[in-house]
Amino acid sequence: MRRTGIRAQGLLAAGALALILTACQSPAPAPSSGPASAAPSPSTAVPTSTAVPSGTVDAQPGPPASGPAATPAALSAEAQAALDQELIAAAKANNAPLVRELVGRGGNVNAKDSIQDSAFLYAGAEGFNEVLQLTLGAGADVSSINRYGGTALIPASEHGHVETAKILVAAGVPVNHVNNLGWTAMQEAILLNNGGPRQQEVVRLLLEAGGDPGIRDAEGRTALQNAERLGFAEIAALIRSHG
Repeated sequence: MRRTGIRAQGLLAAGALALILTACQSPAPAPSSGPASAAPSPSTAVPTSTAVPSGTVDAQPGPPASGPAATPAALSAEAQAALDQELIAAAKANNAPLVRELVGRGGNVNAKDSIQDSAFLYAGAEGFNEVLQLTLGAGADVSSINRYGGTALIPASEHGHVETAKILVAAGVPVNHVNNLGWTAMQEAILLNNGGPRQQEVVRLLLEAGGDPGIRDAEGRTALQNAERLGFAEIAALIRSHG
């Protein structure tokens, strides 16, 4: 009996040891990874609209792009006429900053006053070159005429405004236009001044620009004949050398 009990105990111990060894060799269950479609945590997700590509710098908002210059609002006929007369007065005062402002407000550089002066014509006649350039930039009619039927170039030549005459010739004012008195710019430069250095330079400029010294005045005289008659030897020599 004693041997039988000891044997039974040994069998029980061997069975228990086998169970323990089997349990140790079984693989541990894999941890659950959760649903495959689970979204990342809100604290770690990067919104698509704010993601910045690697190597770039965040663009800073700049000022809005400027559009084309605003067109002056349309004025009533009365308001436009008042603005145009204010522009002519500013031109006659040789007030270039005010002329620029009035042009910007829609002033018409070709509008005329009661004696047929426009801002353009007056600036050309008087040699107000800054004002003249403003009027040309604003669309001055280079063929417009004053109360004597003359272009801006004719009185500019009479007064010996050399730089003004250059500006007007370059702008396309006709050099051989004849006014109501029968004078071209060249004839008026000779007849209504003293034949001095500025007059000589104006005549030279007009000749180079295509001025025709053969056009006769109301008395039937050419520019050369008038220069000789008045004793302007230098101008007469210029005309002869021009051929």
